[in-house]
Amino acid sequence: MVCVWTILCAISHKAPDLDGMEELVWAASLELGYTKHPPLPSWFMYVATQLFGRPIWLPFLMGQLFSALGLWFIWKLGCELATRRQALIATLLVSTTAYFSIRGTIYNHNTVQLWSIACATWLFYCALRDQRSLTWIGLGLVSALAMMTKYSALIQFAAFFLYMLRVGSLRDRRTWRGLALALAAFLIGISPHLYWLAEHHFEPLLYADSSLEAGTYLDALRDMLDFTLDQIGRLAPMLVVLLAWAAWEHRAPGRIPAAPRNIENMAPQKRTFLLWVGLAPFLSTLLISAILGTRLEASWASTFFILFGFYGLWWLRGPEPVQLRRIAILVIATHVLMAGGYALARGPLAWETGRAARSTFPGPKIAALVHEKWSQYQPGHPLHVIASDTWMGGNIAVNLNRHVQVYIDANDEESPWFVPGTALHCGAVVAYSPRTRGQPAAAIQALYNTAQWRGVIELPWSSPKSPIIDLHWAVIPVTSECSH
Repeated sequence: MVCVWTILCAISHKAPDLDGMEELVWAASLELGYTKHPPLPSWFMYVATQLFGRPIWLPFLMGQLFSALGLWFIWKLGCELATRRQALIATLLVSTTAYFSIRGTIYNHNTVQLWSIACATWLFYCALRDQRSLTWIGLGLVSALAMMTKYSALIQFAAFFLYMLRVGSLRDRRTWRGLALALAAFLIGISPHLYWLAEHHFEPLLYADSSLEAGTYLDALRDMLDFTLDQIGRLAPMLVVLLAWAAWEHRAPGRIPAAPRNIENMAPQKRTFLLWVGLAPFLSTLLISAILGTRLEASWASTFFILFGFYGLWWLRGPEPVQLRRIAILVIATHVLMAGGYALARGPLAWETGRAARSTFPGPKIAALVHEKWSQYQPGHPLHVIASDTWMGGNIAVNLNRHVQVYIDANDEESPWFVPGTALHCGAVVAYSPRTRGQPAAAIQALYNTAQWRGVIELPWSSPKSPIIDLHWAVIPVTSECSH
């Protein structure tokens, strides 16, 4: 899965998606937090860029690696709940959903959180069953990593709490002792980020709060409907696999007559766990949104469906080897078809139709034009800074060399890899495109307006049918304070 999706995306894309580019830009330094999100995904990308540089294919690889790691922990949980074959069937089924396949190529906080939520769910089940101190501590540490990936991990923790209420776990003194150990480990793990939040006026929390604003209550209800329909679409590949299995079973039965479905062979307490922990995140999110009138975005549900492969497993019946063989064939075929179709649509088809897809954005060509202007007006000085928005600046920076960094919107707080007030000491190129990206930040516009050397270059997005990019460029000269 990792190889198929990564290779086909690398071949078909000239640029990563917006979130992947954002992580490449943020990986310029190791910070305890960023203005929009917690830091863990950017730390992982920092390590990856130290090893591989900043090639376009890196976000695709990283997204799929974390997708695969999440699937591995789902399989580990499955081995606790069912047979190893059944665990693999459930894992294969859920791997076809959009969050592990198509959207698994998007390296962002949602995708990176898959592994920690899956791991926390596995540890939670084992901790309640075995009441071992080390398992509770492990649950606390992994939960801290989940929170340092995205604060939406709280929704999964709420599902754990609801399950404990349902089965009466909180009446066991051992559970309270375990929760205390988990909480202590959680606080130790997340304390550096909590310190950073306090020092930076809780900026990511304010960003998360603003993201929930829906406007009117009617707008919130529309969001809920769109959100639900989007989730059905993103689960659709797994449903297609199950329908294909049903058709195959009808034509060539692989079971003994009247064989029970898998759900009938699973202990009731295990079914209860899967239902409460698996359904609570999605249902509780809809309930809270309905009560508070908040906005919902489809990708926020990335981790809500990690247990849905088990619901598909329940529907199957017959000898396990036959089930596994047929599901494996159907799942592999589905991944190959989806990956091939996605690469075709995002590459050749987007190019030929002239669609303004990020996958065909001419980052290498723009980077070459920008460097040419820099070399013309600042010969003999290396270019280190691009003052721009994350997308345009990132495309220029990653296509030049690993030492070029983005001064995001000419804002020190959004670009913590620069010592405040020093970003422009060694000069910079200002770049933006109002026609394709909208009006730039006020600080970027001010730099452009006061620059001695500036201009506009027009170039096609991709094919002659595509929109025109109006690349506004300006050269900020090197100052006497430059230490390079």
